[in-house]
Amino acid sequence: MIDSAGTGNWHIGNPPDTRAQAAASRRGYQIDQLRARQIAVEDFSHFDHIIAMDLSNQSDLRALAADSIEPDAAKKIQLMLSFSSTTDLKEVPDPYYGGENGFDHVLDLLESACSGLLSAIRGKPSVNT
Repeated sequence: MIDSAGTGNWHIGNPPDTRAQAAASRRGYQIDQLRARQIAVEDFSHFDHIIAMDLSNQSDLRALAADSIEPDAAKKIQLMLSFSSTTDLKEVPDPYYGGENGFDHVLDLLESACSGLLSAIRGKPSVNT
């Protein structure tokens, strides 16, 4: 199971940005039905991997992991671009400030990183069977 959540609460219930929807649609991804939610401490028990897009979110996730009953919760947190072999960037840039092509650039980064993440997952047995 895959899910997406933010560390902040300011977009809860909202659909993705229309520019994100357009960029995703051009690549065949339909994300218009998604709605934002905030990560919950219980997510550390439900998911094997907790992926952060940037260092600020990673820090927020580590603070939340401290409240988890999951003993190794913080070990589940990784930066998304650590799975990419096509960039030296550590953080996914905020597409809101990336100009006209910001969302496409972020999708390029995420597609590469997702391929690496899937390879990493396939190389390990799943905790939840």
